[in-house]
Amino acid sequence: MIWRIIYLSLFCLSTLLATGQTLFVEGTVRDGTEAIPGAVVRLYPADAVEISNDNGFFRFGNITPGQYRLEVSSLGYKPRVDTVTVANAGLKLDIRLEEAGGVLINEVTVVGQTTDVSGKLSDVLGTSIYASKKTELINVKNLNANLATNNSRQIYARIPGLNIWEYDRGGLQLGIGGRGLSPNRSSNFNIRQNGYDISADALGYPESYYTPSAEALSKIEIVRGAASLQYGPQFGGLVNFVMREGPRNKPIELTLRQTGGSFGFVNSFNSVGGTVAKGKLNYYAFFQYKRGDSWRPNSQFDQQNGYVHLSYEVSPKLKLTGQYTRMTYLAQQPGGLTDAQFADDPSVSVRARNWFKVDWNLISFNLDYAFAKNTRINWRTYTLQGGREAIGALTYINRPDLGVNRDYMADRYNNFGSEFRFIHQYRLLGQPDNTFLIGARLYKGLTTRKQGDGNNNDGPDFAFLDAQPNKSSFRFPGNNVAVFAENIFRLGKNWSITPGARFEFINTKADGYYFKENKFIANEQIFETRANPRTFMLLGIGASRKFGQGAEFYANISQNYRSINFNDIRVVNTNARVDPNLKDETGFNIDLGVRGTYKNWLYADVSLFYLKYNDRIGSIFTTDSSFMTYRLRTNVSDSRNLGIEFLLDGDILRAITRGKSPYKLNLYTSLSLINARYVNTQNTAIANKLVENVPPVLLRTGLSTGNQRFNVTYQFAFQTKQYSDATNTEQTPTAVDGAIPAFSVMDLSASYNWRQFTLYSGVNNLANAKYFTRRADGYPGPGILPADIRNYYVTLQFKL
Repeated sequence: MIWRIIYLSLFCLSTLLATGQTLFVEGTVRDGTEAIPGAVVRLYPADAVEISNDNGFFRFGNITPGQYRLEVSSLGYKPRVDTVTVANAGLKLDIRLEEAGGVLINEVTVVGQTTDVSGKLSDVLGTSIYASKKTELINVKNLNANLATNNSRQIYARIPGLNIWEYDRGGLQLGIGGRGLSPNRSSNFNIRQNGYDISADALGYPESYYTPSAEALSKIEIVRGAASLQYGPQFGGLVNFVMREGPRNKPIELTLRQTGGSFGFVNSFNSVGGTVAKGKLNYYAFFQYKRGDSWRPNSQFDQQNGYVHLSYEVSPKLKLTGQYTRMTYLAQQPGGLTDAQFADDPSVSVRARNWFKVDWNLISFNLDYAFAKNTRINWRTYTLQGGREAIGALTYINRPDLGVNRDYMADRYNNFGSEFRFIHQYRLLGQPDNTFLIGARLYKGLTTRKQGDGNNNDGPDFAFLDAQPNKSSFRFPGNNVAVFAENIFRLGKNWSITPGARFEFINTKADGYYFKENKFIANEQIFETRANPRTFMLLGIGASRKFGQGAEFYANISQNYRSINFNDIRVVNTNARVDPNLKDETGFNIDLGVRGTYKNWLYADVSLFYLKYNDRIGSIFTTDSSFMTYRLRTNVSDSRNLGIEFLLDGDILRAITRGKSPYKLNLYTSLSLINARYVNTQNTAIANKLVENVPPVLLRTGLSTGNQRFNVTYQFAFQTKQYSDATNTEQTPTAVDGAIPAFSVMDLSASYNWRQFTLYSGVNNLANAKYFTRRADGYPGPGILPADIRNYYVTLQFKL
């Protein structure tokens, strides 16, 4: 009897629960595989409204079984209406939107085939052509990483072949080099922010002292060597930082991110953005402050960074955009170490009087105009007004700092640039989407550099002892005029070829004086005026064959060119000297690869590359008359870099469950194998030697799991032994040249979201590995620069 009563009670309870059951409707709004944040999702007749988050996710709770109408809309996309049925289980949806028709003057936000984090750029994006080129994409907004410190090992983990210099705890400067090119302040890449130059002097001194805040980035676009035809002749290609904009669906959004970490690290990042004036004015602004002391003595830093973006749609065809960036920082530099000091205790510092200061002002104005759906122009004009100052003891690191007058260098950068692009899509021989691009660039740069004795104090006293600097003083003006063109020719439905050409006029000059010691005059002042005008043409061509399931074969060959910089020649440095007869470098890049997305869960890109470098400027280990070693920078010889780059990035759970799981298990592997050697030289000291700063093996792999609420990400990085000079020296007394041993390092990050709050935390260098990636001949060394030991961070984000 008792069992009948229990069964009857359970039956009644289950019937009651079924009749009053509350369920859910959730899903993700996408364009292709790219999430669409800020989409408006309406559910009728429940009269409920949700906004998709940064990952495109939305959820309706407390839904009873029945039939509903679901409406989804987002600016720039066709609205979508679906009828959905909610039965006795919750409903999970994957909603794809299509781009709206008509004239669109905004740059396309859907950038090609992507996963949550990595992918490639589309063939045509805005007023740029990327067809048949090796392109890569990082969706920074979807990264689970230490963004407060711009941790480049985590941010660029999915970009194969990148050699990263790790010595800057605060992420103040970025040092990356690809395919065997030096990572020194990323000078072998054309570094841009929203399409305009941000390096010190793109023509005469292309080193980057400013790195955009990773917390303000939407994505990073990378184009390898074939970028030379559109963006300048650099061998490395293009790195373009795309900043966030205000959300399109609400008038104001406030984001507050507060971070604390090891060794006194504090970071405060606060942004505001939105769209007002009936959807015509989009705005975004942020201010960031961070400071820290690092794990070595004499390593404090203090940075302030701000940015303002205003974009106004004057009409459906015309859009005007203005942007301003302001960044300053002051950093004390602990100097480098000898090999013996690093082996004994890498935390020591033998330089207490070295300081570095940077101020950066970037202003950009942008005009977009669409004559028709298939014809539009872009005109951007920009300026950099900035400078850097360095004071310290640059004597050999194996000798003590005796407290004498320090070396002081002061640079000012005054640059103006303007770039115009016209793009037109047309039909040819019955084939649509042939695309013609033509553009022109005018650039005028001026670097003013002074070097002399500073005082013998310990603090950041940025001043010369004498009114006239007693080592050198120069003006380095430069002018550049370039005209470029590319065209995508469609050969049937799947084939295309893309030829291109670029004409360059470059004129670099030097005007000033330097002091030189000789047998007759102790400190002879030499006045110098030099000019080096030259013109040249770069050519390139690419081909692409597209297959089903989103696969593509691509190939290209493009010429490259790198002009010498007079300002490098006249720096006085006991650890490094420059050959006054340096010549420009020439060469070419070849890519051959296959890439694509497989069944919406796996992105792959496997490619071969060949980089030929003529008259390559490199470093040779040598000695002076006092038998002290130094690094000579000269045209070493030709070099050839041959390698394979391999990326796999996929969601294993999406493959197993066919996209039905609310969780993800993402596995990625980035691998490069590079053989880079000096060739065509009679110098037996370097013939067939390995090119410096080229690890033959670079491996980064990681695993990420979670759902829309939480995420845990693990990363492992490994690279093999490399050298810092062309003679492949194992070790030197000054530690400026020598081997950089193999190492491996791990990182762990986690995040959890609750309503408007998100908590991020992690451990960098999880196993506390002791390693280094750079030997410096000047600032911030000289000598070995140790990478960071194990450190922690916690970030609390509030978004309203």
